[in-house]
Amino acid sequence: MAKKQNSRSDIVAVALAANVSASTVSRCFNHPDLVNPTTRRKVDRAVKKLGYIRNRAAQAMHGKRSATIGLIVPTIDHAIFAEVVQAFSTAIEAEGFTTLLASHGYDLTKEYDVLRKLLEHRVDGVALIGLEHSEETFQLLKQQGVPCIAIWNFTEGSKISCVGAENAEAGRLAADHLITLGHRKIGTIFPSVAGNDRARDRRDGAMIELEKAGITVPEGWQVESPYNLQQAKQAATELLSLERRPQAMLCGNDVIAQGVIYAAHTLGLSVPDHLSVIGIGDFKGSAEMEPALTTIRIPAQSIGRLAGEEICAAISEDEPALVRHRCELKVLIRATTARSPSVTL
Repeated sequence: MAKKQNSRSDIVAVALAANVSASTVSRCFNHPDLVNPTTRRKVDRAVKKLGYIRNRAAQAMHGKRSATIGLIVPTIDHAIFAEVVQAFSTAIEAEGFTTLLASHGYDLTKEYDVLRKLLEHRVDGVALIGLEHSEETFQLLKQQGVPCIAIWNFTEGSKISCVGAENAEAGRLAADHLITLGHRKIGTIFPSVAGNDRARDRRDGAMIELEKAGITVPEGWQVESPYNLQQAKQAATELLSLERRPQAMLCGNDVIAQGVIYAAHTLGLSVPDHLSVIGIGDFKGSAEMEPALTTIRIPAQSIGRLAGEEICAAISEDEPALVRHRCELKVLIRATTARSPSVTL
């Protein structure tokens, strides 16, 4: 990691790199509409090259912590990350820190901009969801020397510390469960994998396991839907209305799985008699659904708590070590999956 604030680039260094005055650099931040676009681009290139972050807390004593940790999530529109956010916040609050929560809408370019804003407020550490981020984001974290951690994904050889599960394994376990029940006619619904390494890893893990079993998923049975109940229901309704339809659905998470179940009911299909459905996540309410959802449990509370503890420990260290925690997954067999009708006992 880079050295702390006393060695970071200041506004004078940016001005020299851009060949403009310090006042022009300041104007680019505060009143960009008053600066020539060509000049703004020169300043922006210098800012990114040097990793400069303006200090909105300049009045604070040098070296004083802000007692805040930034947590950037893809979305706060639904409860997917609710448990991990709550567990993370509880863990850091126990150490005297407060969470600054922000979202980027699955847009990694926007994530970089959000990160810059959090660093402008001099957060003491940053937590990100997943391990897929833009090179600019990784570079900025390195240049600023701010302690950081990735939540939700675990990968050996990660660029930054991480606490999470192997999402490819989650997809593999979901596929294996359906295969074990004798299902061969399997459809999938996953969100777009752009900027979402969790979804990509789950999908890839599932497809590899299906291919190993000699199962080919027709292109028309590979459907995309965001993590949205209404859109998942609509996508599943179109798929299940086909003359030739799957007998089992492997879903990218529990929200999508719930949408599939609603679609099946709308079409008069019984779950699991006519259609088996499996999700990934084990969100709150999945066990209380009717029928209760079979899913792969990702231990969100444990992930959030461990990540909070690790980022607090990193902040207290002069040279924090890279840490990686792998959290175990569990197959929860409930009422939405059953043996394939084509398999005799």
